[in-house]
Amino acid sequence: MTPTILFVGGGVEVLPGIRRAVDLGCRVLVADRDPEAPGCRVADGALIASAYHPEEVRAAALAHVRAGGRIDGVLALATDCPHSVAAVAEALGLRGPGPEAGARAVDKLAMKRKFAVDGVPQPWFCEITSLDQFLREVRRQGFPLVVKPADSRGARGVLRLTGQEDLRWAFRFSMSWSPSRRLVLERFAAGPQVSTESLVIGGVAHTPGFSDRNYELLDVYAPHIIENGGDLPSFLPPAVQDRVRALVDRAARSLGITDGVVKGDIVVTDGEPMVIEMAARLSGGYFCTHEIPLNTGVDFVGAAIRQALGMPVDPADLAPRFQRCVSQRYLFPPPGRIVAIEGARTVTTLPGVAYFQLRARVGDVIGPIDCHPARGGVVIATGADRDEARANAERAVASVEFATARVAAAE
Repeated sequence: MTPTILFVGGGVEVLPGIRRAVDLGCRVLVADRDPEAPGCRVADGALIASAYHPEEVRAAALAHVRAGGRIDGVLALATDCPHSVAAVAEALGLRGPGPEAGARAVDKLAMKRKFAVDGVPQPWFCEITSLDQFLREVRRQGFPLVVKPADSRGARGVLRLTGQEDLRWAFRFSMSWSPSRRLVLERFAAGPQVSTESLVIGGVAHTPGFSDRNYELLDVYAPHIIENGGDLPSFLPPAVQDRVRALVDRAARSLGITDGVVKGDIVVTDGEPMVIEMAARLSGGYFCTHEIPLNTGVDFVGAAIRQALGMPVDPADLAPRFQRCVSQRYLFPPPGRIVAIEGARTVTTLPGVAYFQLRARVGDVIGPIDCHPARGGVVIATGADRDEARANAERAVASVEFATARVAAAE
């Protein structure tokens, strides 16, 4: 019988995952509050429920099954909703994160507190609930620091504090993105940062996804922390990479993930890794769907789908078969109303370009770049070595030109 996989979240980045599920012979459902979401439009069926409200997704999944439908597995790809995945998995007896793990994964304070209890290395942090407390802790700790909402996504409300900022504004801005009105204040740990992506099988994390995060624009968009893609394979020494993988395994156990996907944000200071955050979902930014296969030959999304469906996954299938150089970079249109875009049609013909997506459109109003969803597009390129891959990606980005017009204040 044809298995049915449910993707929670129907944004555009789920489309490669849907295609992979179809290739594996699955029927696909998508849960999203918008029936016109990209994933809903191409799936075999849609459950109309907000991906970020577990009770809605759970109720919609149960109603589907009671009406005679099937759901044999559940996943989230590029949508930070492991609590909703956990709710469906528990209700239907499917493989997935447990409710406690799902809840920790979307609450940065709960996650960090669990890491602290279990001795998982991480930067110093504390909870902030008031302006007076914020000002007091900043004075006590000194700079640099990071402040961010405890329960937001996509770098919304995340600020690096160096002493040059209006702290009252920083508090208000970051707090505006927290539904629960809670912030995390943490030490900004200097050193290279890496993104990891792992499939945990029987309590052991297997990590084929390993990318050096690119923060060359850190000062350009300060105090907002905006990542500009990444580079694979990592430049970190093999021994340090081994320590990162061991830390990911340890953090996944602490989070409570024994079978499933974990995505780590890791910083390496003086050769020692620390966890910044860990997500319990397939990554966004085309890391899992494009970069890992291009870099390693590993069908990571296919393995995650099979695991979610209760099928066995051989850890050997997650071992990299090669290390091809891959570079990802984003497009950042200038502020204003876009009146013309030149060069986009020829990007995929440029050397090394493996993937290109233009998100900005003529007529869009581009505001300040203050979170990751504000980026206007993405390029993924390959090359014979790290420098060539990066040059191919940067050449492709530079070939796209945006013309913008000033937006009247009344607009």
